[in-house]
Amino acid sequence: MFENLTNKFEEVFSSLKKAPSLDEKQVDEGLKAIRLALLEADVSLEVAKEFISKVKPKAVGKEIIRSTSPGEMVVKVVYDELVSLLGEKNSEINLNSVPPVPIMMVGLQGSGKTTTTAKIAKFIEKNKKKKVMMVSLDIYRPAAQEQLKLLGEQNNILTLPIIEGQLPGDICRRALSAANLNGSEVIIFDTAGRTQIDLQMMSEIKEIENIIKPSEVMLVADSLTGQVAANVAKEFKNTVNVSGIVLTRSDGDGRGGAALSMKYVSEVPVKFLGVGEKIDNLEVFHPDRVANRILGMGDIVSLVEKAAEDLDEEKLKKAEEKLKKGQFSLEDYLSQLRQMKKMGGIEGVMSFLPGVSKIKSQMDQAGVDEKIITQNEAVILSMTKRERENPKIIDGSRKKRIANGSGTDIATINKLLKQFKMMSEMMKKMSKGNTKGMADKGIPPELFNQLK
Repeated sequence: MFENLTNKFEEVFSSLKKAPSLDEKQVDEGLKAIRLALLEADVSLEVAKEFISKVKPKAVGKEIIRSTSPGEMVVKVVYDELVSLLGEKNSEINLNSVPPVPIMMVGLQGSGKTTTTAKIAKFIEKNKKKKVMMVSLDIYRPAAQEQLKLLGEQNNILTLPIIEGQLPGDICRRALSAANLNGSEVIIFDTAGRTQIDLQMMSEIKEIENIIKPSEVMLVADSLTGQVAANVAKEFKNTVNVSGIVLTRSDGDGRGGAALSMKYVSEVPVKFLGVGEKIDNLEVFHPDRVANRILGMGDIVSLVEKAAEDLDEEKLKKAEEKLKKGQFSLEDYLSQLRQMKKMGGIEGVMSFLPGVSKIKSQMDQAGVDEKIITQNEAVILSMTKRERENPKIIDGSRKKRIANGSGTDIATINKLLKQFKMMSEMMKKMSKGNTKGMADKGIPPELFNQLK
């Protein structure tokens, strides 16, 4: 997400930072380029104009022009206004009501509403430690209720049993009664969508809102639709009390216009980003972190949080002990490769790193792609346990056997062993408290080795 916008911003700031001093004309040219970049990212004209009108007086002020590093000062001004545009701070999901807390999901058909219902349910159970029940009110789309039921079964989330022929209002009342019996602390109501906004749809969701009195009305919008998504938010807000927005398919949106326009146009905070099809592919929306990513500064905090999600306390202790002893095996390397896959592969990790466009350029020149992770995983899995623990014993005949078993060649085996040796040396330095080399690069060791 934001790839195109980030590249444009990096180009603009690169030229501004090179200038020993700035005059008003240079700043104007930079802001024109930023305005064009916003419009190309499908940010609405209204939002782009407003953004530039707020940045300009600060960017051409005397304190900027006379600054010892004027380029950096302009970046700071743009960053502050981006954060303001995106919503100042992350707005958490509101569960501060008497249980069962009702949450209502609304949106157009095809926006990913039902999948997002399950994602938010899983998020609440995992992070807020509350029992959730999901309820489908979509009696119109074929198999919509069965889809939510299946998602519930696959992810161990409670769903309200389906009764054929029951109307949405009656399903709501039955769900509220059932929650009091089964101990659900949160109920998420997945309402019916339409291919377009119509009076019948709006009338129905208004009736549902009156019955369940939700603490949150979450609008699910497809980020790929850009300005259309922002207009949809406006329409829904005119009918129901939309309190939060979830932008789906953010991983496929290289422009990011919807995220930048949503808060301004609808006056409602973006609370989550859907970043994939899997149940845990849901990110909390942090305006300051997103602003960092847009400006090419990376988002190491989110990267660390993402990496920590799949590591339990016991694994962390074992890893820490190994580091202290300076031990690092191919089994540990395999674990790191699998961790990277869970985080979205090389592309997924890279999107959080500072200077993303430069890193991507390095990767393209080195011919690095996602296949490397899968290939290295296959190579390690073709080794015996003894070989993984002690790679020094891997001689020519063993390499030939491993290559045959993994569908690769001896050159690939040699490359992996070289990468592993580099990583082992890095881990030994870390065990002695010397992390400077890795920190200077600003990137995870497994990715850094791929770029060598």
